[in-house]
Amino acid sequence: MTQSFDVAVIGAGPGGYVAAIRCAQLGLNTVCIDEWKNPQGRPSLGGTCLNVGCIPSKALLESSENYERAAHKFSAHGITVEGLSIDVPVMISRKDKIVSNFTGGVAMLFKKNKVTSMHGRGTLLGNSEDGDSGNDMTWRVEVKNGDQTDTVEAKHIIIATGSTPRQLPFALVDNERILDNTGALALTEAPKRLGVIGGGVIGLEMGSMWRRLGSEVTILEALPGFLMAADEQVAKEARKIFTRESGLIIQTGVKISGVETAGTNITLEYADAQGGTQKLEVDKLIVAVGRIPNTAGLGVENAGLRMDNRGYIEVDSSCRTNLPNVYAVGDVVRGPMLAHKASEEGVAVAETIAGQAGHANLDTIPWVIYTSPEIAWVGKTEQELKAAGIQYKAGQFPFRANGRARALGETGGFVKVLADARTDRVLGIHMIGPYVSEMIAEAVTAMEFAASSEDIARIVHAHPSLSEALHEAALGVDKRAIHI
Repeated sequence: MTQSFDVAVIGAGPGGYVAAIRCAQLGLNTVCIDEWKNPQGRPSLGGTCLNVGCIPSKALLESSENYERAAHKFSAHGITVEGLSIDVPVMISRKDKIVSNFTGGVAMLFKKNKVTSMHGRGTLLGNSEDGDSGNDMTWRVEVKNGDQTDTVEAKHIIIATGSTPRQLPFALVDNERILDNTGALALTEAPKRLGVIGGGVIGLEMGSMWRRLGSEVTILEALPGFLMAADEQVAKEARKIFTRESGLIIQTGVKISGVETAGTNITLEYADAQGGTQKLEVDKLIVAVGRIPNTAGLGVENAGLRMDNRGYIEVDSSCRTNLPNVYAVGDVVRGPMLAHKASEEGVAVAETIAGQAGHANLDTIPWVIYTSPEIAWVGKTEQELKAAGIQYKAGQFPFRANGRARALGETGGFVKVLADARTDRVLGIHMIGPYVSEMIAEAVTAMEFAASSEDIARIVHAHPSLSEALHEAALGVDKRAIHI
């Protein structure tokens, strides 16, 4: 049976399901095709983010932080906890319930907005001319679910198939001993010794979570520096806190030569930054070396969809591919692999299809790492500005001088504002500290509206609040911070 739609969205992650809902809101007859199944074998919308990524990881991070507060920080408030313990299966069950609620919520949103949901793998078959004029192009998509195969026809296609974890040939994931993000979120007890290959967002979040629950965690990073995408000063502060206070063991510039498994023991051999040969024995190993675009089985070759040499679908600034009326968003295209970036692109494409002026500004996409303390930034780093020869001014303010941070007992980190030396326009804002994942929104708003550091400095910020640190950092650009 063939069904016809205005728009067919392939993938129901943050890019796909948001695009489908926005298309439906704009009056377009829309279908969203997705093949994800939960551990019970039932369809589960939301993609990696809702099922085994953003949402479940934040649930477990919060549980682990609560445990650490009770174990090490409550005493400063005069609160004594006796017989403290952690029940990891209960923690995992809570995470699973949150995931179930959110994935079910997407299904309800589809129903509310009259989006047709189809379960199965979507494959582009090609296009044909249709309509009374003979000029309307229609794309055909095969939807295969087990032994059942259906065909969908649509005038417009949005590809939002996300990404998959990058594999290492010498450390193949089985999600029992060698884990990717899915396995790292499903452990039923804290391993005594945990190794993490990759010191990026996923590696740091998963490593810090299990460290708080008692694991001895060693992170091995191939790059010569730590968090090289972040501002150098932020990265330096983060490494100091993570190693000295959190107890993570972080090694950079390593080259792993082999991984061997024997029974419950995993042995890694590697060369350290000085070229010395090292061995690391762990009980579990997380492989977190990035993600790659998920285009397997999409039919890109037969359809003639143009890809770049890294496997990404090539698109223009409006997310149009080389094929007429075919768009791609999220992790399968250029730009950061972030859920909120995918969602904004999905909205922009839906509005473009509907004849509106859809737009997603990749220059103001916020980055957040949900460690403790959190790390967040938007715009250019100091090293990028120096490399580009851009003259800038900087203002900085530490959380130790912020009243709300003192009350919380979370005084590590700082906020830094970078502004053009001539125009004072904000070029980048970088934060490490408590709840900066929430604070970064003000920074994004400021940059979207081309604000100057003076604009932020002139805005009244509530007292006492963490946001005052951003206010003071903006004041600091002009050397007039008040509280330091």
